[in-house]
Amino acid sequence: MKNSNKIKSILFNSLFISGFLFLVSSCADSNAVDSKEIAQQENMDKMSDDDQVAVVIENDDDVKFLLNAAEMQLQQIALGKSSQKRGNSAHVIELGKLLDEEYSRSFAELKTLADKKSVSIPATITQDSKEENSKLEEKKSGEYGKIFSEMVVEEHEKAIKMYEKASTDSKDLEVGAWAAKKLPVLRTLLMKAEACKIQCDKVKS
Repeated sequence: MKNSNKIKSILFNSLFISGFLFLVSSCADSNAVDSKEIAQQENMDKMSDDDQVAVVIENDDDVKFLLNAAEMQLQQIALGKSSQKRGNSAHVIELGKLLDEEYSRSFAELKTLADKKSVSIPATITQDSKEENSKLEEKKSGEYGKIFSEMVVEEHEKAIKMYEKASTDSKDLEVGAWAAKKLPVLRTLLMKAEACKIQCDKVKS
């Protein structure tokens, strides 16, 4: 019970700030409801409304990792679906299909892990990711592949660093193990994205 109260206190302090920012953001723009902010609010509500909630993650960095991993994966799924429709070359369409398939599987795993830890994660693509993807959709077909592949490369470079940190620093063994398991997949996807970018850069806009 004493350890449970300590866990609750750690997460509540972190999530209280997120919850406050969520409320401010909602007041500023009620039409742009962000799924990540909703998940953060739900996590705060769990801590404040249910004294017996089974939160077993001992460090708020693990919660942030699960939230950020979900945000990244949902964006990659959306990018994958978009590129299969907008892509004007086989390598762009192939990479898009791979992203869609891999991250759909991975997100299902992540959702199971988050549920086990009583952590809410975004259920849909976040507002920031949606806006970023919308800008990509506006590009001409010649530019689309270049910007798409560059986005995928950059996101995977950031993701690898994030997963490496979680795999070594996580205070929750299951979260750390899941992050470590996903690193080879991320590195493979990065190599494929880099190869796609090389091909796209050869095409004149």
